[in-house]
Amino acid sequence: MFCILFLSLFTASAIAEEKDGSLPRLADVTAAQSFIDAAEVVVIGFFQSEDSDGYKEFVASAAEVSPLPVALCSEKEVWATYSVTSDTISVFRKADQHQENLKLSDAKKVDSEGLTRFFRINELRYITEYNAVTAVGLFNSEVKTHLLLFVNRGNNDFTALKTKLGALAPEYTGKFLFVLVNGALQSNARSMGYFGLKSHDLPRVGIYDGDADRKWLMPPGKISTERVREFCDSFLKGTLQEQEEDTKQDSKIEL
Repeated sequence: MFCILFLSLFTASAIAEEKDGSLPRLADVTAAQSFIDAAEVVVIGFFQSEDSDGYKEFVASAAEVSPLPVALCSEKEVWATYSVTSDTISVFRKADQHQENLKLSDAKKVDSEGLTRFFRINELRYITEYNAVTAVGLFNSEVKTHLLLFVNRGNNDFTALKTKLGALAPEYTGKFLFVLVNGALQSNARSMGYFGLKSHDLPRVGIYDGDADRKWLMPPGKISTERVREFCDSFLKGTLQEQEEDTKQDSKIEL
């Protein structure tokens, strides 16, 4: 009982609440790391004080992106741990093990609307739904290979497939970004067309290699965890690329 009480008091002192009770303050490295580890994506505002430029705008935008976890930190020991040297807003995400920084002294203009967009652009999760905003973050990520689930929202399998691939995604952290493309949206027709797909062909799974600008579709059939895992592994081993090259070679011979 004493240990539980001690840990509760320690946690309370390490993660203190703001005066208005809206945003937690991270008082040490342990608290900061615990906050980062607790969710797929989190945001930390590293501000020296409440008088810092961009502070009020940050607090305002934090309210707009709820339930995205957002915290504040003014402790220089924590700053040093995450390579922060001046007032900075950082998005930490597990999908590609990345820390995206917005150094406020380098920003031409800081307003709550712009910060909200910065959060949304960089809010990449284990499985991220593709749209005009998230596309920027997806293509700016250092991970250039995407595992895509094409499925129509409203389809009976939509939620189950999203959950299934979302659970598989952590196995490929830093190797693939898992992306959901809603085939029921006309705005996604171009993305599906790149893979030669139409709404009535879904659901399907594909891989896009941004470095080589190449694509592959998993053969039609049941979309199971095992099949998707084999599909991903075949790309990582290079066998998927080799099979395509063999097909191209066979076509040349036939011609």
